Amino acid sequence: MSENKPSWWQRLSSGLKRTSASIGGAIADLVTKRKLDAGMIEELEEALIRADLGIDVAGRIAAAVGHGRYDKQIAPEEVKAILAAEVEKVLAPVAQPLTIGAARPFVVLVVGVNGSGKTTTIGKLSAKFRGEGHAVMIAAGDTFRAAAIEQLKIWGQRTGAPVVASEPGADAASLAFEALTKAREQGIGVLLVDTAGRLQNKTALMGELEKIVRVIKKVDVTAPHAVLLVLDATVGQNALGQVDAFLKTAGVTGLAMTKLDGTARGGILVAIAAKYQLPVHFIGVGEGVDDLAPFEARDFARAIAGLE
Repeated sequence: MSENKPSWWQRLSSGLKRTSASIGGAIADLVTKRKLDAGMIEELEEALIRADLGIDVAGRIAAAVGHGRYDKQIAPEEVKAILAAEVEKVLAPVAQPLTIGAARPFVVLVVGVNGSGKTTTIGKLSAKFRGEGHAVMIAAGDTFRAAAIEQLKIWGQRTGAPVVASEPGADAASLAFEALTKAREQGIGVLLVDTAGRLQNKTALMGELEKIVRVIKKVDVTAPHAVLLVLDATVGQNALGQVDAFLKTAGVTGLAMTKLDGTARGGILVAIAAKYQLPVHFIGVGEGVDDLAPFEARDFARAIAGLE
């Protein structure tokens, strides 16, 4: 490993520093100079809920901390170790890679609200899949934003993936149809389809997303083979509503969570995992092409607890 280039673990633990510091600070304030009692357990549970871990998970961690320890001193590091173990139990079942199946092209529809990091995630996935030897094509289906189209063209040049694009304002479903048709003709392995950043309360935009799915199925009834929802960790509790809306509209099959670096709200991924049990394929902790990596439950749990 190059001395200048931090490892993925270093980038992850550094990225989650604000989350782990807020949780660790709350734990230290509670357990220092005081024996464990029902009041402390309740306060700990409240602190974990404030850290966006969700009511169920917070209750589970607090119960695990209290088990067999009443009227005893407990060190902050012991609480962190219990927290990491409980979070890992929640995350382990959902930590699943995005596997490229046998379909050719394997169609990945990428959805999410504006500003979630969707376009950048597509660029990074293009680099990742190209690096694994797949022929990749990108469909610039966010036809509302000229900047998104240009951004994908740059990523296409950088990663050697052809980009199917049209003029801003063009029909996104027609573009998806054209891209899938071309990808089949050219023997492409993976087709990444961008979509506009639809706000979940905009019925017309959600309707258009449903139309894209319908049109893709006219070319290949089994497609899209994966529907990847990109979530921005900094929005905290709002991410739960986004999962809800996109699950209903697009049949989300897995998640990528971006912008975990620099947020104190990284715990929201745990709450989402507990509530929806959707596969978490990738997490992102920066802008670099290698700052998006497959999700590992144990690493994330230890990083969020602030363990080395």
